[in-house]
Amino acid sequence: MLLYIHGFNSSPLSDKGLVTAQYIHTHFPNLHLVQPQLPSCPQSAMNMLIDIVEKAKQVGEPVCYIGSSLGGYFASYLAEKYGGRAALINPAVKPFELFDEFIGPQHNPYTDEHYQVLPIHKAQVAEFNTEVIVHPDRFFVLLQSGDEVLDYRQAVDKYHCCKLVVESGGDHSFVGYSDKMAEICDFLFLDK
Repeated sequence: MLLYIHGFNSSPLSDKGLVTAQYIHTHFPNLHLVQPQLPSCPQSAMNMLIDIVEKAKQVGEPVCYIGSSLGGYFASYLAEKYGGRAALINPAVKPFELFDEFIGPQHNPYTDEHYQVLPIHKAQVAEFNTEVIVHPDRFFVLLQSGDEVLDYRQAVDKYHCCKLVVESGGDHSFVGYSDKMAEICDFLFLDK
């Protein structure tokens, strides 16, 4: 199973989500791709992801991950705890440090959901911090220095021992993501 994990205020209907779905459908039609719309509450989102992974593990289905931004943060936790390889796209490293600026009303443009980011959400996100990467061989991290949302240097520091691609320029969406799909799938050991 490939579990695609979107970022904050995002969706499987984002450009990366759609590119991923189309690529997998075309090149790996027999692969079980799961792209959940995560709840806005971080604890509920992680509960959903853990449930998906644990159900796959119960039936012996291997799991790998693609995580973008906050989804990369969640994917790091899941890959470290449950195993499986993960491709992280401009991953958040310490998103709980950024939560103060998002407390209050939010709107997800993909789902049209209006909701509140609460102070407790900061603590919930912090619970899933993987401070040290114990299994660097599980991670392929793709970064662009022009990321206007996250400081890519934090990810360089955290994932320095992992397979790492740092491109100059770009932005938080990761310009040229579709061109990386073949390399991502090769890393994740996806078989046609």
